[in-house]
Amino acid sequence: MQFGAKESIHEAYEKVRDLAAHGGRVPSSLLAHPEKYTVFPGFVDVHVHLREPGFSYKETIASGTAAAAHGGFTEVCSMPNLNPVPDSVAHLEAQRAIIRRDAIVGVHPYAAITEGQRGERLSDMEAMAPLCVAFSDDGRGVQDPALMEAAMGQAAALGKLIVAHCEDNSLLRGGYIHDGTYARAHGHAGICSESEWGPIRRDLELVRRTGCGYHVCHVSAKESVALIRRAKAEGLNVTCETAPHYLVLDDAMLHEDGRFKMNPPLRDREDREALIEGLLDGTIDMIATDHAPHSAEEKSRGLSGSLMGVVGLETAFPVLYTHLVKPGILSLNHLVQLMSIQPRTRFGIPEDDSFSVWDLNTAYTIDPGQFLSRGRATPFDGMSVYGRCILTVRQSRIVWSDPLA
Repeated sequence: MQFGAKESIHEAYEKVRDLAAHGGRVPSSLLAHPEKYTVFPGFVDVHVHLREPGFSYKETIASGTAAAAHGGFTEVCSMPNLNPVPDSVAHLEAQRAIIRRDAIVGVHPYAAITEGQRGERLSDMEAMAPLCVAFSDDGRGVQDPALMEAAMGQAAALGKLIVAHCEDNSLLRGGYIHDGTYARAHGHAGICSESEWGPIRRDLELVRRTGCGYHVCHVSAKESVALIRRAKAEGLNVTCETAPHYLVLDDAMLHEDGRFKMNPPLRDREDREALIEGLLDGTIDMIATDHAPHSAEEKSRGLSGSLMGVVGLETAFPVLYTHLVKPGILSLNHLVQLMSIQPRTRFGIPEDDSFSVWDLNTAYTIDPGQFLSRGRATPFDGMSVYGRCILTVRQSRIVWSDPLA
């Protein structure tokens, strides 16, 4: 096994041997030929939808964390669009009870910014602060600037991040894919980029007033990158994430298929190039999947009728390694920083000895039928990639072992 400090590699291999000696399901090929494999610290995804409680037909804590382990993730942060919405201690505890019972990786729940994520009144932020990783109304942008400023003031006093889904509902106009060449050529209703960067611009002014720690979800537009770059140069306490699909795909690659529909949408080539530039210059701090499973029926209605959201936990590293690292766009060390070290640091998730082991040398085809997630809709279906996770260990416990390795 290789990558990183020799001491950590040696420690990982010794732990693998010890786990095998005590009956752990360690692939025999790893024990016989460790030099063929690469070890990474456990990945951290700060933006996943585990759908439970309330929507377990889409995903459960058990299936979602199994998918995370399959993808080399040992910690995830779960978004609050649930039923009940975690907008009170009682509602948050309903989710935490399932996490304690069923999760096989670390799950750090978000609490809602507003009651019911309706954007009308603040949730009981003070009471929930010790129980949540941060506050978000992900899936719905907070439309009222006064309410968002009040939320930021509360979060700043509590030492918690506001994690913002930036979307101006007044600019959506029934759109469901990017307002670009593909939408115009195929008669689809488009979503303009300003619906994303407009709220970011508004919120950055609120950050100036409140001093709140602020994190922007799923950045997809070049204007958003430029705004965040300027805010960082000014010294504002702001970070952001983007997702693998925005870095690898654009709207020229769309198909008339629900597996290409997500929110925000795939934008154009210039946006994708600006995101990569943002990764390279440090404007974009981390990569998160926005893993958002739906049922097969909900994703079978084409671009216009399917629900928004694609799965990503089991494809994130292979896709990014294949399309960014192997061509020399991004270094392997930088990718690990974006997927592990920087999200841990920003979200205050303690470091531990969790790790994953990868075969980086053998190409294979992404097959959603092999996913552990209940969701199957991915724009990467059928893509040839490198990077197969053969073992994931969290806190000295094997949470994924490839039965074919």
